[in-house]
Order: sequence, then structure tokens, then C-alpha cells
Amino acid sequence: MCLLRPLIPQPGAAQKRNSNEQDFLTIAYGNCWGRLSNLEVWFQWPKDIVRKLVSGDLDLGIVGLDTVSEYGQIPKYGIFENVNSMKELAQMRQWTPEKPLRVATGFTYLGPKFMKENGVMHVTFSTTDGALEAAPAMGIAEAIVDLVSRGTTLRENNLKEIEGGVILQSQAVLVASRKSLTQRKGVLDITHEILERLEAHLRAIGQFTVTANMRRSSQEEVAERILSQTSLSGLQGPTISPIFCKRDGRVAADYYAIVICVPKKLLYKSVQQLRAMPSLENNRTQGYLSANIQSGFWLNDFE
Repeated sequence: MCLLRPLIPQPGAAQKRNSNEQDFLTIAYGNCWGRLSNLEVWFQWPKDIVRKLVSGDLDLGIVGLDTVSEYGQIPKYGIFENVNSMKELAQMRQWTPEKPLRVATGFTYLGPKFMKENGVMHVTFSTTDGALEAAPAMGIAEAIVDLVSRGTTLRENNLKEIEGGVILQSQAVLVASRKSLTQRKGVLDITHEILERLEAHLRAIGQFTVTANMRRSSQEEVAERILSQTSLSGLQGPTISPIFCKRDGRVAADYYAIVICVPKKLLYKSVQQLRAMPSLENNRTQGYLSANIQSGFWLNDFE
């Protein structure tokens, strides 16, 4: 269950709740009757509370009556009140060659193609300057085809999405001119470099590097100890290198640096396993370890 109260920010007191908010938290989370179970409390702007209640994203809210009266009206969709899918839209008898369904959109190729594939035959398309969401309210269209993220703007303009109405799941893509790739010197090499960097970045998301300094007598002993733990094997195995220091006039390597790449979900477990490793030199139960954790965003290759 989600229950919201309005949050009114106060300068210099971002973490401080006013007395009314604190009283509500006391009632909800702890008082003489005990804590309410299965309850989640959020503090939001008053208008957002009402709009999320209307859209069904929330269960309960506490907000001013003036805000409910202004923003809490249940939307009415007129002739589309009972139309909730593309199939039902195609079956509407209102649309004829003389009076077609008017659709405002910037997608003048994808829109007509999609409508035809879904059996909506009597339809015309028009483009409009500015926000497409206002087209039905202005009377210049009955529907729109537009890019949608969370749907907040649609609901604010008394519009709704219908089942089967997703034309395309959009995402960022890298496009290139075939002529440039084949005829301009250096373009293909630069493109390969960009692709490699993008691929490395995507593969590195969610990966972290863990660097540990550990005392051992040889690299082989370090590797054997690390590889005995499945979560410490990394992507292709740990990187182990000696740490040189000068002692009694001689250069020696008493410590070894270990670098492994681990996924985010195994980060805490990996650090705990490294800290629990005993020192082979003095048989103590606590090894010598200092961990340096960095996000994987800066990695540019795992090969």
C-alpha cells in the first residue's frame, strides 16, 4: 500500500519534517498501537498525490480538499470511454470516408503504416506545431500518435493509451552514411573506435573493480587463494602484481596487489571474502587488506 502526504520544502531544512508530517509518521510507523504493517509512506507535492490517485498508481492520500476539487476529476473520454484497444478502435462505426478518424502526429510514415496494419481504414493524419497533446482539446483531432515516456502529460490532457497501441519501443541508435563509410578516409576506423567504446561502456555498467593489497610469499599463492573463492575469480581471473619496497637496503616484494572485476550484486560478498583471508606469513585469521572500489564506467575493455 502507498500512502502519500504533501511535502512542502523549507529552505535549509531538507531533512526536517514539520509537526503535522511528524505526527503522521508517528501514527503510521510507531505509537501505542504498534506499527502499521504493509504500509509505505511517501511525501509528495499535493497535485502529484491527487493525479497518482486518479491514475491508480497510489492507494491512499492525505491532501487538501481544494487540491482534490481542482485536480481530482475522473477523466471522461467521450466516444472513446469504452475503447481500450486497437481492435476496438478499428471496430468503431463512427469512421467513414466522409468523416474519418483524425490523428495528429509527427510520425507521418509510421503512424499511417501502423493504422493500416491494425485495420483502421478510415483515418487521416495531420501535423501540428507545438504540443500534440492539446490537439484533441482544440478540436483538430480525435487522437494523437506521439512519443510517450511515463504518460503523465497524456493523463494531464485527458488522454489515455490503448492496448496494442505501441508502434515502436524507441531507443538511441548509432547510424552512419554508407557513402561516408566506404568513400571517406578514416571514417570507418573512427566508427570502429566509437563502437568499441560504446560496447565497453555498456559491458562495464554494473561492474566494479576491487583492488586489494595482501601479504603473501608468491604470486602463485595469492592466485591459488583468490581462485578458491568463486566470486573472486573476476571476468577472466584476477590481476596480481608485486608491490616492491626497500627493507634493510634490499628491494623486496612482501605484498601483492590484486585487482578483480565483480558485478554489483557480488561486490559486498567479494570484499567480505577478501577481508576474511588469513595471512600465510604469520597464520593470523585477519589478512592484510585495503580495498579500493571504483565504478566500472571508466573501464574500456574486458578482452
